[in-house]
Amino acid sequence: MSESGKPILYSYFRSSCSWRVRIALALKGIDYETMPINLVQDGGQQFSKEFQALNPMKQVPALKIDGITIGQSLAIIEYLEETRPTPPLLPQDPKQRASVRMISDLIAGGIQPLQVSMADLCLVPQVANADRFKVDLSPYPTISRINKTLLALEAFQVSHPCRQPDTPAELRA
Repeated sequence: MSESGKPILYSYFRSSCSWRVRIALALKGIDYETMPINLVQDGGQQFSKEFQALNPMKQVPALKIDGITIGQSLAIIEYLEETRPTPPLLPQDPKQRASVRMISDLIAGGIQPLQVSMADLCLVPQVANADRFKVDLSPYPTISRINKTLLALEAFQVSHPCRQPDTPAELRA
């Protein structure tokens, strides 16, 4: 926690994993501070001794909250869901929750989609990366439609990479 008592998110503006966590924090209304970790500057700030002491995995995101530091976006989101259940990101039905977790794991781990769910938190950053690298998504109209709908939500807008404190001026919206 920061001196103000707010959680601290160690993040890189372009990290899709960090974006997932920013979306979850925004959806849950959790005020936090951002500590930018530039993945390219200085050979990658994630490799600094200071950051490695905080997160031995040397990856973003990392969230310092409730006296602990959690790495890995889905683990962070699960912790937020368990400790701050309102508003829920997961459906109440266990079978539906299992499906959301399965899809989330597939997106987060396999390729690094109702209510806003953990699967949605994974989808939007991946579509943004596809756009960035000029991947043709026209064969996937459902994904494009879901992405467009989610990007209209405030939580997805405020957490967008082009609106982060470490976003370079030329990439800001």
